[in-house]
Amino acid sequence: MSVHQSVIRWQRTAHPSDASTYSRNHRVTLNGEQQIDVSASVDFKGDSACADPEQMLISAVSSCHMLFFLAIAEFQGYRVESYEDEPIGHLESNDKKGMEITRIELSPRITFGGDKMPDQKAVSKIHANAHKNCFIRNSITAEVTINHF
Repeated sequence: MSVHQSVIRWQRTAHPSDASTYSRNHRVTLNGEQQIDVSASVDFKGDSACADPEQMLISAVSSCHMLFFLAIAEFQGYRVESYEDEPIGHLESNDKKGMEITRIELSPRITFGGDKMPDQKAVSKIHANAHKNCFIRNSITAEVTINHF
């Protein structure tokens, strides 16, 4: 078991383009003192220059999947040279008259090197195992699909 934490700081300031409301901008500080400027999505009066929570969620799913993929590939003797993904999350209405990220699409592009090269079946199996084991994916209700090439 492990414990994870962050610090969220927000201070009231005027919204830069709507005087009738407040700024959604805030700062997240992580363990290594990395600081991320966060806001609501632009669709909800946020700042486009900041990350939004939905982007952070889909990035967490993609990152978790990648880390499991890399570990499994290495364990199986494959050398991954590069891994790139552009995850897409769909914020949609749910049955409870609210909104949620209902679907996340991962589209990893992976380059292998070294002497042992996986075929498409091996890559699909590594993705399936990474998908099954990803802590973040196991923690959410959104459907996660992997479109790999």
